[in-house]
Amino acid sequence: MKHDRHAGHGAHGLGRNCCSSGSTPTASTVKDPVCGMSVDPAATPHHAQHEGHEYHFCSAGCRTKFVTDPSAYLGDRPRPEPKATPGAMWTCPMHPEIRREGPGTCPICGMALEPEEPSLDDGPNPELVDFTRRTWVAGVLTVPLVMVSMVAEMLGIHFVPPAWNPWVQLALTAPIVLWAGWPFFERGWASLRTRHLNMFTLIAIGVGAAFLYSLVATVSPGLFPPTFRMRGMVPVYYEAAGVVVTLVLLGQVLELRARAATGRAIRALMDLAPKTARRISPDGSEAEISLADVFVGDWLRVRPGEAIPVDSEVVEGRSSVDESMLTGEPAPVLKEVGATVTGGTVNTTGALVIQARAVGADTVLARIVKMVAEAQRSRAPIQAVADRISGWFVPLVVAIAVATFVVWNLVGPEPRFGHALLNAIAVLIIACPCALGLATPMSIMVGTGRGAHAGVLVKNAEALQALDRVDTLVIDKTGTLTEGRPKLVAVETLGEVREDELLSLAAAVEARSEHPLAHAIVVAAEERGLEVPSAEDFASVTGAGVSARVAGRRVAIGNGTMMRAEGADPEPARANAEARRLEGAGVMLVSLDGRLAGLLAVADPLKDSARTAIADLHTEDLRVVMLTGDGHGTADAVARMIGGIDEVHADLKPEDKARIVVELKAQGAVVAMAGDGINDAPALAAADVGVAMGTGTDVAIESAGMTLTKGDLSAMVRARRLARATMRNIRQNLLFSFLFNGIGVPVAAGILYPVAGILLSPMLAGAAMALSSFAVVTNALRLNGARL
Repeated sequence: MKHDRHAGHGAHGLGRNCCSSGSTPTASTVKDPVCGMSVDPAATPHHAQHEGHEYHFCSAGCRTKFVTDPSAYLGDRPRPEPKATPGAMWTCPMHPEIRREGPGTCPICGMALEPEEPSLDDGPNPELVDFTRRTWVAGVLTVPLVMVSMVAEMLGIHFVPPAWNPWVQLALTAPIVLWAGWPFFERGWASLRTRHLNMFTLIAIGVGAAFLYSLVATVSPGLFPPTFRMRGMVPVYYEAAGVVVTLVLLGQVLELRARAATGRAIRALMDLAPKTARRISPDGSEAEISLADVFVGDWLRVRPGEAIPVDSEVVEGRSSVDESMLTGEPAPVLKEVGATVTGGTVNTTGALVIQARAVGADTVLARIVKMVAEAQRSRAPIQAVADRISGWFVPLVVAIAVATFVVWNLVGPEPRFGHALLNAIAVLIIACPCALGLATPMSIMVGTGRGAHAGVLVKNAEALQALDRVDTLVIDKTGTLTEGRPKLVAVETLGEVREDELLSLAAAVEARSEHPLAHAIVVAAEERGLEVPSAEDFASVTGAGVSARVAGRRVAIGNGTMMRAEGADPEPARANAEARRLEGAGVMLVSLDGRLAGLLAVADPLKDSARTAIADLHTEDLRVVMLTGDGHGTADAVARMIGGIDEVHADLKPEDKARIVVELKAQGAVVAMAGDGINDAPALAAADVGVAMGTGTDVAIESAGMTLTKGDLSAMVRARRLARATMRNIRQNLLFSFLFNGIGVPVAAGILYPVAGILLSPMLAGAAMALSSFAVVTNALRLNGARL
């Protein structure tokens, strides 16, 4: 259908909004080079000169685009795609303080850096492609290497003459070590040069020692004394070096694939927004355009089943919108004219026409993606434990490897040197601290991504860890437990006056008032479709009420003092007024021509989920404290209606809320504060963890460590469960890493050999090390399925 209301804006009433190419050209029109619409050069005020030619445009927006880049709209050349942002920063998942332009490796741990800014590009990781290729080559060469070396020795089956065996092993091992494993030596050397010893230090030392010893034994066996010989030959350990490199490469590939899965949460969020939008031009025609071409003020059509393109306001239509992907709430929300809709949510039933209010980086979805990305790079305080251990762990392992070599070389069985070398290498390989370093950041990455899909935005990992320890939840009443918007909840009349008549007269007076509750009365009258007459002789009496003359009648609204001043007796309404006040409502008496006519009750309604949320929070072992600037009567009434409030503080100023939070902390409580207003910001900042309602003010959100996107307290329960699940996952990872190294290093050193004859070969050590890192990342990925 045509949208006649657009015509009222004129041809250019939508600002940047340009027209579609659906118009039919005539002999007097030319084509707008930007949007393709037919334009009358004599009628349009938008013109531009370029290379001696004059061009005409349907709107100022089209002219601006053309002047900015004429070449993009002339000829048959395609419009250029947006280029990547120059200077894009890359960072290390284990050490987010490391930042550099472009890809590379971390100078601390040697891991590949990852892009700092989230992207929809789900293409292959260059390092994963490279390591996969190296793994395949190494694997193909490792199979015959194992057959020539270990199978020949164990089964006595010689695939090549014994004299050629070391040379064949060298030919097979050299490409594995010197090409496939070369990145490990580069990173190992970098760790020694920067004095940041890491897992690649151990791999480079272990593999390098086995390969160099074997190379010398092959090329110059005469350098070794007779005691080194077995069956007349100096033994070589090429298979140890080759198999370890192959297994470590395999472990890196598995780890990189698992790490890639941790970024899918952000990509899934970014993918919520559609790639195109259906824009309605001022003439009523429609065209499908790229999302990048949507500007603030554009009118867009969203059909049933389509995603909302950008943050907008509904200007036509009525439908239910599924917001679960952003808020975690499964029930669709009814949207009518004037309602706001968020980009990325899904229109379910009816068609909507919306007007864009925020686009690009200004949308809620874009801000959520940015917040999640920053949270994933943040460090939880528990990470400091792993960092301190890693600082001395690698030097300690090198010392243990040296001690292992010396002891086996002195008291071990023959061949002593061979046993000493292999056991020392096994110690170096199995002790790689990669699993320890990944334990915390992988869980944080997955946990924050999981929270974003549940309506819980984590600003930093510190807040997540703090929420796990919280035992006291302090909640602001208005906007958190209640809707924050006063509504008329009752109209009670006395005598012959009807409810609608009383409300209409009261609304006429309150339309002139600036009292916070006056708006609720006016809105209620409008919602009922009542005619609100004009008021004359308006007067306001401080602390009492307001009065005016409406339709020839004297109307007064206020408390008992105001009624008595008007000559009306407030006593007949006393009982009903007290009952309403006990329910938390504000009561205003109304008199007509000096006689009491009834009362109006206005209240801030409880949120639908408030009672259930408070009950669920108690199951999470939380003490709930309510703070409010309202009087004690209203506060106590709200607490009674909700139930489960352990403590109530009323009649507070903003500084009082922060003071109470500090006092609770001084008593030993670990405090979380949930609020939504500017007056809550000091308390949010003072708490161990601040939780802002997503429907609240920017100041509150900036002061908090977490944000609940829908502003619903039920999401607080999900936030608590997310924090507990994430911290439990981190502790599992750390415990596994400590146990793995605590058991693996002594076994690799040969501590079980005297009692059980058990030795751990470097190949088994390499396999165990690779699987340990993979196990940590896989365990972190389990958070994606956590029940919140």
